[in-house]
Amino acid sequence: MNEYDSNRIYDLTKKVNYTKTDRIDEADCYVLNTCHIREKATDKVYHDVGRVKKKFKDKKKPIVIVTGCVAQAEGEILLKREKYIDAVIGPQSFHQLNNTIVQIEKNFKRQNVTNFDVINKFDTLNQIKNSCNKVSSFLTIQEGCDKFCKFCVVPYTRGAEYSRSMKELLIEAEELADNGAREIILLGQNVNAYDYNGKKLSDIIHEISKIKKLKRIRYTTSHPIDFTNDLINTHASSNKLMPLIHLPVQSGSNKILKSMNRKHTIKDYLTLVDKLKKINPNIEFSSDFIIGFPGETEIDFNETVKLMKKVEYINSFSFIFSPRPGTPAAKMIKVDDSLSKKRLKIFQEIAGGIKLKYRQNLFGKKALVLFENRMKNTNKFFGRDEYSNAVVVRSDEDLIGKIKEVKIVNGNQNTLFGEDYHKFNKKEYAA
Repeated sequence: MNEYDSNRIYDLTKKVNYTKTDRIDEADCYVLNTCHIREKATDKVYHDVGRVKKKFKDKKKPIVIVTGCVAQAEGEILLKREKYIDAVIGPQSFHQLNNTIVQIEKNFKRQNVTNFDVINKFDTLNQIKNSCNKVSSFLTIQEGCDKFCKFCVVPYTRGAEYSRSMKELLIEAEELADNGAREIILLGQNVNAYDYNGKKLSDIIHEISKIKKLKRIRYTTSHPIDFTNDLINTHASSNKLMPLIHLPVQSGSNKILKSMNRKHTIKDYLTLVDKLKKINPNIEFSSDFIIGFPGETEIDFNETVKLMKKVEYINSFSFIFSPRPGTPAAKMIKVDDSLSKKRLKIFQEIAGGIKLKYRQNLFGKKALVLFENRMKNTNKFFGRDEYSNAVVVRSDEDLIGKIKEVKIVNGNQNTLFGEDYHKFNKKEYAA
């Protein structure tokens, strides 16, 4: 979501004659777009602002603006503690960035722009063409959350659930395809909660599938309770929808899920997994896990391990519980840090073993890979297969934007290595 927002910030600032630079020491304006999901995000803000201060110690000070969720959650604190920051702008207000920059240029007072203004934000962005030209591009379709999981800061920093209109999404999807996108990843804090005048995520997938230049569609992140039958059926009816589903569960314990206010049980979750597997046997899953949530016992932890082994997630993201200021869970009694770290280590070893076994089973097999870019100063190309596995292939042909059949030769936890399938077979035959 932040990458999408950052790209749109670049598009916005062109209107006030700013262009992107990759060199910090040349910048006239420095925008730090932040996330507040994990601990120490605020510390990173001060660290990065400190880097800018050091770079410009003997130069004219650039405009320094903090945007995103840290700005929303701790804007006043940031402005009071760090005088080098000129403005803070929340994630639902960044369409006001240009006006803020102009005011700062005119020596107006420091700005705190953190009102929830999501409708005007997208009304503004819809008037500016999306210039992102990546082979795999993000498209935000929904923002905010109404679920209020006790550990999550999103409802407080992104606000209530809001869905963009089908019309504006199709226009933007066409723009991205014309720019070179061959894959679009539909984004939302609860992407499958999308609801605009009765239209659902499944409707967007079917409509975007009609764009001929687009070859692949993905979406993230889903909430189990919003996974409706029409979306399940789309995994059988759409040949452009990829078969990897990111389906966060957070814990394998019903007691902990209830304490988290997740609104689903493990039985509900596994029933959904079974339905999806039945409709499309090729589907695989990834998920998010919080280890050491307040009240987690050894039994609760073992239930989470049991779920990992049962579903056999091909990828997972697991973290020790991180209390976010302002959330109900921040007031709950934490599990001992050393115990949480021990459990996380055990869990990640088990998850890593499952992932490695899955990847090793791909060796010698064929994969369809969409190549996104050439690796710097090499003839190696980076892409992803249908399950979003990173694949690297050496080629004298320019593979960017192409889908190729690849023979997976070997790999590790993070990357698979392959060769052009047909060339590989020719070499085997010649040998």
